[in-house]
Amino acid sequence: MSESQVIQLAKKLIEIDSITPNDKGCQILITDLLTQAGFQIEHKRFGKVDNLFAWHGSNDGKSLMFLGHTDVVPTGDENSWKYPPFSASIDDGYLYGRGAADMKSSVAAFTLAMIEFVKKKPNHLGKIALMLTSDDEGIALDGVKKMMPYITPKHAFDYCLVGEPSSSEQLGDVARIGRRGSLHVNISIHGKQGHVAYPENASNPIFLAAQFIDYLSSFKWDEGNEDFPPTSFQISALKTSSNTSNIIPADLYIQANFRFSPESNETSLKYQLQQLLDKYNLNYTLKWNLSGRPFHSRNKMLKNALADSIFDICHRNVMFNTAGGTSDGRFVAPHGVEVVELGVVNKTIHQIDEKVLITDVEKLQNIYYQIITTLLNRNT
Repeated sequence: MSESQVIQLAKKLIEIDSITPNDKGCQILITDLLTQAGFQIEHKRFGKVDNLFAWHGSNDGKSLMFLGHTDVVPTGDENSWKYPPFSASIDDGYLYGRGAADMKSSVAAFTLAMIEFVKKKPNHLGKIALMLTSDDEGIALDGVKKMMPYITPKHAFDYCLVGEPSSSEQLGDVARIGRRGSLHVNISIHGKQGHVAYPENASNPIFLAAQFIDYLSSFKWDEGNEDFPPTSFQISALKTSSNTSNIIPADLYIQANFRFSPESNETSLKYQLQQLLDKYNLNYTLKWNLSGRPFHSRNKMLKNALADSIFDICHRNVMFNTAGGTSDGRFVAPHGVEVVELGVVNKTIHQIDEKVLITDVEKLQNIYYQIITTLLNRNT
């Protein structure tokens, strides 16, 4: 049985060992296909990161940009894989390989959906575009974060569809209409170093912070809203300034993260945390890093386009939510773009034996094509 074009393209992409931040030719492969279909192309490299922006059409109607990444996470122990991670092997209806689900199958699907649309409607209204980066799985500084300010003076978009693997159990059962923000904080609690045999001459920062840490475990930062769960705070690491058994440490270091809903922002969270530290009379130092703000799409036209396409192709009703971590969509939404995420089942992403159903990839191409047709044919 011959392989469909979308599976052939997905296999070619998976066979490229584009471990972040390397692209290793994935974007050139996509460029060649889009150029043949009449798309205009721009490559932009920031640091060690390759970025691609391709577009077709003009500003005389609605505009849709697909967003994806060509980099993948490391393979882990290659000997533990059923098939070599970059062999793009097919077995029992599944396509195996690193990036199969996250997210080279989506890249193949929306690339060919765009090409199909342009071939059928070369004089379409509006603009259809694609942005790819090799900096999603890494530190995400030289990819979409820099590309959006670079392209927005010349290109504006109504909608963005991110090809992240959003589905949970079956293709199209879940799509994201937003993501929580991510705010990192390093908290240093300062005490006084001393000998463990003479605690009266020292001040143990671990004991000083104990009640504060316990209170944090149940503190409510906000109530969330109908689409977002309440903001959560999690401690990921604790260490002290000493690793010697007979020394009371001078400092306690707490590494933590907020995953926050639109009901909070970095200013309100910083203020609340400082109020709690002051409540327990702690001497502290804070270092903050905002990884991304929350985004939330309530656009009915966009949501209906996704829901109708999924129902027509997969015969199921999609559930919209805002679960999961962060995505590059957080860099697009601040530019006034409605952002949603739809892709294949995410059960095996970042795992040994990452895989995707072949039929899901083929259906996903059809879903993307119908979404394009629906959105670009609407002028209001």
